Amino acid sequence: MLLRTDPFRDFDRLAQQIMGSGTTSRPTIMPMDAWREGDRFVLEFDLPGIAPDTLDIDVERNVLTIRAERPSRSGDWEPLASERPRGLFSRQLVLGENLDLDRIDASYDAGVLRLAVPVAEKAKPRKVQVSTGGTQVGHSRDKAELETKEQHDASQAS
Repeated sequence: MLLRTDPFRDFDRLAQQIMGSGTTSRPTIMPMDAWREGDRFVLEFDLPGIAPDTLDIDVERNVLTIRAERPSRSGDWEPLASERPRGLFSRQLVLGENLDLDRIDASYDAGVLRLAVPVAEKAKPRKVQVSTGGTQVGHSRDKAELETKEQHDASQAS
């Protein structure tokens, strides 16, 4: 259902720890949790301190792209500690064909971006009728059981 598309993520984290956050030319990656909840796939991304108007979510085919930005401080200030990454945050996910990417529900609250993606109707479990000799097995059995029940009820009434 979900494929990671950034094989160099651990290398980027190491480089950021050595050189400091936000100094690499690549966007900072955002932490994510993903799980299935009933008939939907849920994704949560940690983006504390991100202004909602900087969030950009795109879907192209089955690739979901999330971008956000925490701007660098400008003006006359002296940093005493700088551990929170600034700049562009980006994440791309390849989602399976079994999700309905036309009906994604997105919300942002308390620094957490939550996406709920419904499972496509074609991917949901369903019953398949079996037919033999031109009749459906399930339908024939149900009809025979109904006739037997009606005969039993008629005999009980008399």
